[in-house]
Amino acid sequence: MSQAIPQFSDLQSEIIFTTARSGGPGGQNVNKVNSKVILRWDVLSSVTLTDSQKQVILAKLKSRLTNDGVLILSVQESRSQLTNKEEVITKFNLLLKKAFAIRKKRKPTKPTKSSVKKRVDAKKLRGQKKQWRQRPDH
Repeated sequence: MSQAIPQFSDLQSEIIFTTARSGGPGGQNVNKVNSKVILRWDVLSSVTLTDSQKQVILAKLKSRLTNDGVLILSVQESRSQLTNKEEVITKFNLLLKKAFAIRKKRKPTKPTKSSVKKRVDAKKLRGQKKQWRQRPDH
């Protein structure tokens, strides 16, 4: 069931970019320029994704989605709007890649015979040590 991971280029028509003023230091430039870039993508109304892909995204990115199923990412690291837009696209692609990554199943393991023996021997030693501390019966 190997599916192609959707990329920004596939979903470009469904993504809305908005800009806002960045917080933090930066002098007068921060007060004038909208350098923060916000990416909004409505997962539920996506026509590019299949229903199974939508379910994967809704499950894996649940904490990042709004109640309406909209993914919102924002970047304000740089003072340049273009750099922030490139960063938010990279962030979006990494998020999708991580959501569709298939985790390897964990194989349960058993402790080795020597480690079991070592643990039992240590328990016996602790028990003997505690017996030595007790008062002898008369």
